[in-house]
Amino acid sequence: MTDDENRIAGLLLAAGGGRRLGGRPKALLTHRGRPLVEHAVAVLRAGGCTRVHVVLGARADEVRARTALPGCVLVDNPAWEGGMGTSLRAGLDSLAGTGARAALVLLVDQPGIGPEAVARVRGAYASPASLASAAYDGTRGHPVLFGAAHWAGIAASATGDRGARAYLREHADLVALVECGDVAEAYDIDTEADLAHLE
Repeated sequence: MTDDENRIAGLLLAAGGGRRLGGRPKALLTHRGRPLVEHAVAVLRAGGCTRVHVVLGARADEVRARTALPGCVLVDNPAWEGGMGTSLRAGLDSLAGTGARAALVLLVDQPGIGPEAVARVRGAYASPASLASAAYDGTRGHPVLFGAAHWAGIAASATGDRGARAYLREHADLVALVECGDVAEAYDIDTEADLAHLE
């Protein structure tokens, strides 16, 4: 793996238990004939992320057994019920010492976001001090890119389901917004009604 390929790691947060979906882990929901976690990994890779770390939580053993994630680093988050912040911290911790200079973070329950949006946000990387986010009609969304210089600060502020929201708000002047509304839809799969988005 060349240094350039390794520079920006894909970080997929896939630990959610799907509480409002009757306790079905989101990673295992089917989209286009395969589990959402496989779909999301393929999106990150097609968008240019060679190294992909996947944070698992709810029924992690079942997710490992029922999915094919070759070449991915699988990260267990035993504290996943504490919210997305715990998964973000686990994922960033897993990247320490890998040589990655930025993490491109994607959520497993946003299948409307494809490789084009990943590639655009990835293209905003300039240095380990970079912060970038997809935007939808000017509103910040996912995926997001965190340069390594920000990881400690993000981890310190990532609590509950807010993830990096507080950190990004405090550093809004540093965040490059990358418009992706023309190539992606940033809906979440959170409720039974949202399942209609799956194909």
